[in-house]
Amino acid sequence: MATLSVKPGQRFAVPDWHTNSHLISADAERQRSASHRVRQEARALRNETNNQTKWDEHDNQTRLAERISSVNRWKETLDKCLADIDVEIDALVKEAAERALQAKNLPLDVAIECLTLRESRRAIDVVRDPVEEELHKEVKGIEKAKRELQQRVNEAFEQLCRLQEARQQLSCDHRRKMEALEIDRVCLSLSVNSPNISFKVNPTRVPDGSTSVDEWEQTSQFNKERAEAEMKAASGLRAAATLAIAQTDNELEAQRVATEFALRKRIRDLERAYDELKWQEQNILEEIAEMEEDIRRLEEDLQRKTQDLKVAHTRLETRTSRPGVERCRDQVQYGLTAEVQQLGATIRALGQKLAESQDALDALYRQLHRIQTDVGYKANSLVLDNKCMDSRRKLVVPAEKFARELDTFNQTTNRARSPLKNGQLDLA
Repeated sequence: MATLSVKPGQRFAVPDWHTNSHLISADAERQRSASHRVRQEARALRNETNNQTKWDEHDNQTRLAERISSVNRWKETLDKCLADIDVEIDALVKEAAERALQAKNLPLDVAIECLTLRESRRAIDVVRDPVEEELHKEVKGIEKAKRELQQRVNEAFEQLCRLQEARQQLSCDHRRKMEALEIDRVCLSLSVNSPNISFKVNPTRVPDGSTSVDEWEQTSQFNKERAEAEMKAASGLRAAATLAIAQTDNELEAQRVATEFALRKRIRDLERAYDELKWQEQNILEEIAEMEEDIRRLEEDLQRKTQDLKVAHTRLETRTSRPGVERCRDQVQYGLTAEVQQLGATIRALGQKLAESQDALDALYRQLHRIQTDVGYKANSLVLDNKCMDSRRKLVVPAEKFARELDTFNQTTNRARSPLKNGQLDLA
């Protein structure tokens, strides 16, 4: 007979089964409701975070663009400032004071050359005349001008160093801004599709040496203002140097004119003195010739009177030989005696006058030697002063042009030049 097999285990009642079904249904409803709430919150969160992310990204994109614009404005400002300071540096490097300082070497050399030439004057012509005084003034004026211009050059060099230092700071600031612009432009171009994005270790850290925006702006402003101040100082320095150059040039030109005026006057005085001495020399030579002729005649007269005296002496002596009473003191005796006495007085007077004439002739020769010596001094002084005038032509005519003009003049001139003009003077 078959038997009923019963599954071992707990048996539940029908109410339990219904209760369990209700619980499962209630739990499912609760979980569905919870899931719906979570989904709604997730959707809201997604919307909110998406909006927030987009706004944050937009804000940062705008901030990056504004920052790029701000940095770019400063870069352009620094570009202009760098261009201006380069122009000022170039102008200061080519500053006229240094060229003017070099230009003073020629006038100084010429003035010293003139003083050296005039040291070759001789004897009485070695005078401290107005030419020498003006030349010494000229040398002192040129040396003073050179000292002033050298001071200007030193100031310009110091200012140039400060300009270059300011430019170096501007250049560094400009370079940093270029790098910052490049970095910010790269950041502006990044997106979620960029291939080189990744997580970084502690990206929100504050890097060492970070500055605030105010400090950043103040630094750039300081560099700009310092560069502008140095450029203004350089411009003022150049203006002062230009004024100093004009003033020294005017003073030296006035001194040059005064020196050459004195030199021309001295040459005219020497020419007049030379001509006067040559005239006196000619007169002395004529007087010497006449004096020598008179001395010759005096000597001839003295010789004739001596012969006449011999005749008278011989007559008197011969008449002493008359015999006896014939030796009477007749008119002939008295006449011969008077003749002897007269001839003696005449010979003494002629002898004295001959001695005086010889003394006068010696004095004339001494005076002639003195005149000829002084003529030599004047001729030498004229040659030297004319050389000074020729040398000073270099101050108004370029040296090469002066040499060419002088050579051409010497080769082509066909007029007879006086000894006073060409320096070929009689140095007797």
